[in-house]
Amino acid sequence: MRFLSKFYIDGFILAILASVALASVFPARGTAADVVDVLTKIAIALLFLLYGTRLSPKEAWAGLTHWRLHTVVLACTFLLFPLLGLAARFLVPSVLTDDLYTGLLFLCLVPSTVQSSIAFTSIAKGNVPGAIVSATASNLLGVFVTPLLVILLMNTTGHASVDFSSVGDIVLQLLVPFAIGQLIRPKVIGVLRRYAEPTKLVDRGSILLVVYSAFSAGMVEGIWHMLSPWRIVALAAVCCVLLAVIIGVTMLIGRFAGFSREDRIVIVFCGSKKSLATGLPMATVLFASQPIGLIVLPLMMFHQIQLITCAALAQRWAKTAEPEPEPEPVD
Repeated sequence: MRFLSKFYIDGFILAILASVALASVFPARGTAADVVDVLTKIAIALLFLLYGTRLSPKEAWAGLTHWRLHTVVLACTFLLFPLLGLAARFLVPSVLTDDLYTGLLFLCLVPSTVQSSIAFTSIAKGNVPGAIVSATASNLLGVFVTPLLVILLMNTTGHASVDFSSVGDIVLQLLVPFAIGQLIRPKVIGVLRRYAEPTKLVDRGSILLVVYSAFSAGMVEGIWHMLSPWRIVALAAVCCVLLAVIIGVTMLIGRFAGFSREDRIVIVFCGSKKSLATGLPMATVLFASQPIGLIVLPLMMFHQIQLITCAALAQRWAKTAEPEPEPEPVD
């Protein structure tokens, strides 16, 4: 992993790609597919239960005093991104298929990442407490805002059959486990911190199962036969352009709004990133009757591109940061 980190390659992404490859060679069919479907639903519920136990509402509320910073980050995540996603509609059908556009719009609606946003902010010598609050607030609100945006915006495009009947699945698989996690958090947070590595295995294992389930269903549906190499290259180019635009805009907003260097770093990293860990389970619930493999493909591709780009930016900004003042000598 240390060797891979020199090239900005995330090991978890490699595991995801391995799950895609496994699903491509050995897709679940028949009874096996039913078993995988049940396990996936359990994994999603467990995943959001863990989210509920990890995120501290008190910490988020306590840090909201810097309301200008958090308002800008949330506006980038849930306003600017969706507007860019809607604007990309003109790319259909010349560049993107209807399903790929649905996936592109969906990635614009999911919340920001938590761990990587905070990690990159720390590397770049930014406002780490601000990043913690902004990223946490984005995920807390995203549990409610993202499904609502999907129902409202995607129905208006005519390319997704999501309706209010999905609310029941959202409540049972996402919100109820999350709420339970919040309730039991005081009793289990100590155990979770002591056994962080096993918990991380459950966390990431759940995501890998979701990926396998999604692409396994995609293989049965003939997902790779639906996409030409040109479409895959075009999708990668669109993701690169989208990331470049959002990073450029967040940089300009931070500068012209008069934020400090540390806060501008938070705006860029928290405002330009999208959570694969949250987005994939949500997509599985929201698009149960859709070609889920094609729909989550843009999010998976964008996530890897953002990790590589933000890792490079963080290291570059770390080199240009002013050195921390040395402590004054004690007499």
